[in-house]
Amino acid sequence: MATEAPPPQGREDDSPVQPTTEAYLEAQNSAEFAELRRSHRSFAFPLTVAFIAWYLLYVLLSSYAGDFMGTKVVANFNVAFVFGLAQFLTTFLIAWFYSRHATNKLDPQAAAIKSRLEADA
Repeated sequence: MATEAPPPQGREDDSPVQPTTEAYLEAQNSAEFAELRRSHRSFAFPLTVAFIAWYLLYVLLSSYAGDFMGTKVVANFNVAFVFGLAQFLTTFLIAWFYSRHATNKLDPQAAAIKSRLEADA
């Protein structure tokens, strides 16, 4: 049976100390947080616009270019089917790229901000 360590002196429990509202506002107005937002937005917004444009191209071609989309590629698979599968592929690729971006850029920046907030609390 495991035993729990007693809480630190002067505290009733071992939960982390919460930063104040002023500390959060200071962090939000910091250059570090602005860089974190810029890193996120510079990745997410262009990919979102590109994916929506790619999806709309697929929809428009399906609606107005039926002969092209009906062109057989291999066996009974036509261009529309290939484009439809490509929609799924691009969705997974974007999720994978974002995961890598978050791990390499966003998470370290967010961790630095969090540790600074917790140290000041």
